[in-house]
Amino acid sequence: MNPANPLDSVYFINIPENFSFSSKAMHIDTSIPLPVQKKDKDAPGVFNIQELSQEQILSGILTVLAYDKNNKNLNYYRSVLKDARPEIKRELAEAAILKTRNEDWDLAEEIWMALQGFDPEDVAITVNMALFFDQKADSYRRSGLDEDADAYDDSALNYYKQAMSAEPEVPDAFFNAAYFYLKKNDFVNTKSCLETYLALTVDVKDEELGENGTMMKEQAQELIQKINSRSLEDQQFKKAYDLICHGKEEEGLEEIRQFLLTHPMVWNAWFLLGWGLRRLERYEDAKQAFLKAQECEGGDDNADTLNEMAICQMETGDYDGAKDSLIAALNIDGENTKIISNLGYLYLKLGEKEEAKKYFNIVLEIDPEDKIARYQVDNL
Repeated sequence: MNPANPLDSVYFINIPENFSFSSKAMHIDTSIPLPVQKKDKDAPGVFNIQELSQEQILSGILTVLAYDKNNKNLNYYRSVLKDARPEIKRELAEAAILKTRNEDWDLAEEIWMALQGFDPEDVAITVNMALFFDQKADSYRRSGLDEDADAYDDSALNYYKQAMSAEPEVPDAFFNAAYFYLKKNDFVNTKSCLETYLALTVDVKDEELGENGTMMKEQAQELIQKINSRSLEDQQFKKAYDLICHGKEEEGLEEIRQFLLTHPMVWNAWFLLGWGLRRLERYEDAKQAFLKAQECEGGDDNADTLNEMAICQMETGDYDGAKDSLIAALNIDGENTKIISNLGYLYLKLGEKEEAKKYFNIVLEIDPEDKIARYQVDNL
């Protein structure tokens, strides 16, 4: 995460009463200091008010709205911004969505922060902030930046909780939070959020929900059914996952084995068993667990299962099997950089460096910040 303080790029100045801009006049209260964005060419401590532009003030205000939430003059700054740019909220939202879509994470984050600072009461912005940090965390984790990813996950969770506590309730906040919890294998909170989402939309007609809303309701119902049928709310399953996540693989494996005694057809449990064994470098045992996961409903067409199987196959010398598993995984999830990277590692093991480099370059096309792929390409 970037440790620099964005507010260091802002001056606070008092505008002289006789000062005016050549373009459309701004309604300025000269008794309140205005934030002004520094120009790149400005020398430290040097400021020429004759060169001041309206854009510098608007940029300075956006920076303060984003990063100085306790500034006593925020309401005044919002009024200046709205007066100068009546469509600023729509413009910021469009820019933030575009930058997020292009994975320009740092600039997108600045825009989202400014947008929320401009209208902190808009719950839709809070929901989008949660989704943004959720996606940013996924991207950083794919790039091997796990500590940063964990920090962005914490930010996402904070915004999801803010959105879910809003009055009146916003159904989309609960639906999106459910999938955040699902990625964490927190099936208790996943189910709780989905049930709340369904309760909030139960009286809404399909034509009012639209095609997308109807699909979301069907997904929620289907996922709740899967959680129920596989007993994924079981505390033993969650305990096993948490233990393995925190490096206590042996204890976690014991918990998941106990779970499997009473739930032998849950693919998630066999996957968790295989994952723990793979982390302990018990590759042959892990392969057997992943094979059992593939025999269960839901595990036969899962890209993560195939990817984990491929890692074990590579480590045990079954390169043909690893290649088949990775190609099958790619057919399910074609832009998963973990799978593509593993194809690169497979070809490295086979001594085919040019082919390996091709796959690491594909990873960088999808995620230019992937440090592991960058390291391999530079070495090759």
